[in-house]
Amino acid sequence: MSRRAMAHRIETPSQLPAALIQARRFRKARSAQSTALLEDYVELIADLLASAGEARPTDIAHRLGVSHATAVKTISRLKREGVATARPYRGVFLTESGLELAARVRTRHRLVVDVLLALGAPVEAAEADAEGIEHYVSETTLKAFARFLRSQSRA
Repeated sequence: MSRRAMAHRIETPSQLPAALIQARRFRKARSAQSTALLEDYVELIADLLASAGEARPTDIAHRLGVSHATAVKTISRLKREGVATARPYRGVFLTESGLELAARVRTRHRLVVDVLLALGAPVEAAEADAEGIEHYVSETTLKAFARFLRSQSRA
């Protein structure tokens, strides 16, 4: 099939959104993408501190599937952002704002997982998919998710 024929097969929306609206949507996605990594690190550090009592860069790298150097670089960014501290030979700790961020991220994650489970997704798929969705979903949609879950528990 020629490129021209394939181009005609691609379905296009009947009407594009206004340029400013579309730009705002893409800006929001780019912003979420830049904070997603930090949120994943903060959430994992909080989990490691709660379960093992320490969050070592080696453990963080292993659990996130990144190199030790990448973990150390991102931990440095967390420190610059004021959400983490690190002590030589002692691991990584969260500041008060880091703990608050971890709690918000964990709550958002659980809500997204619960909605996906309510829709019939298998547990492993819901957990894996929530890792991406949780960073991009708006507060408005999160509130709609919560309303949906409440309505399901009453039914």
